[in-house]
Amino acid sequence: MSASRLSLLPVVFLLMGAITLSQGFRVTAPKKCCFSFITSQPKHPVVSFTRTSQHCSTPAVLLKTNTGRQLCARPSDSWVVKTINFLDNKNTGNKTPLQ
Repeated sequence: MSASRLSLLPVVFLLMGAITLSQGFRVTAPKKCCFSFITSQPKHPVVSFTRTSQHCSTPAVLLKTNTGRQLCARPSDSWVVKTINFLDNKNTGNKTPLQ
């Protein structure tokens, strides 16, 4: 190898190390977190739900109505639990009545 190629070798290793470290420090932020919550069941039917990321400061459920509106709800509210159970049963084909 020539002297110029040998002098580039440490630079290449330094750049590779910097790239590797920067990839390791990359933090992925949650797409959607909730900071305010509805307190009662929405007027329009809920057609789907998703739970917010564990990276959010407060656990929440995103409810989507048949009009396309997304609403934040507390997962511990009884009506939210019933709604989630209903949607889960509807999607799995189990037709158990809600209590």
